[in-house]
Amino acid sequence: MSLRTLTSALLIAGSLAMMPSVSQGQEDQPLTPKQQDAVKKMIHDYILENPSIITEAIEALRQKEELAAETDAKKALVDRKADIFEDPESPVLGNVKGDVTVVEFFDYRCPYCKAMTDQVLDTVKSDGKVRLVMKELPILGPDSVTAARAALAARNQKKYEEFHRALMKLKTPVNEAALMKTAAEVGLNVEKLKKDMEDDKIDTVLKNNIQLAHTLNVTGTPAFIIGDQIVPGAMNQQAFKQMIDQARKPKS
Repeated sequence: MSLRTLTSALLIAGSLAMMPSVSQGQEDQPLTPKQQDAVKKMIHDYILENPSIITEAIEALRQKEELAAETDAKKALVDRKADIFEDPESPVLGNVKGDVTVVEFFDYRCPYCKAMTDQVLDTVKSDGKVRLVMKELPILGPDSVTAARAALAARNQKKYEEFHRALMKLKTPVNEAALMKTAAEVGLNVEKLKKDMEDDKIDTVLKNNIQLAHTLNVTGTPAFIIGDQIVPGAMNQQAFKQMIDQARKPKS
């Protein structure tokens, strides 16, 4: 809601609160232009004298919207469970039969995603019972989309994990030249990769991931779903392990 819209709402609410009471039979009579001007001036003067009410109203609205978004996201965790945890087009790393599922939304150009890559993959490997579902979420520009397409296409050569880790370790810009060079270094057939990247199915996967992220109120990367918790942003390895341990505990 814009400040202008909010102010208008305050004017309306204020006018209702500050208007003189009307007697029975006058309830349906509209205000005269002169009365309308008087009410507008009254509200205008009141807001100028008490400007903090606008800040308070904006903060109350923000909290209300955040609570609604959190409630909707929790509902989506249930309603979209199959799309989140069981989508056959989402690569799965770690133990495919693990007792805890972690879902990661990420972008290959996201520095925070890059910083967490080793600790995520190493934790999954050392734990041995974590199923890691990868959700490509290329939100940082065209190069991000190209990288996501290349990574998903690498599945056809069974090199997704190697390519994923290598891309996350890139220190150079993640452009097409760097992608193809990295692909060759991890043993991918580059020409086949380029051809597979054109598959329309990849467009559908990325579109679905973006829509799913929106439904879950995931607005940036990285973001994780661990058990029944949505965790936005990066975290240290200890916190990541603790979240996994918590998800593993039986629900009371």
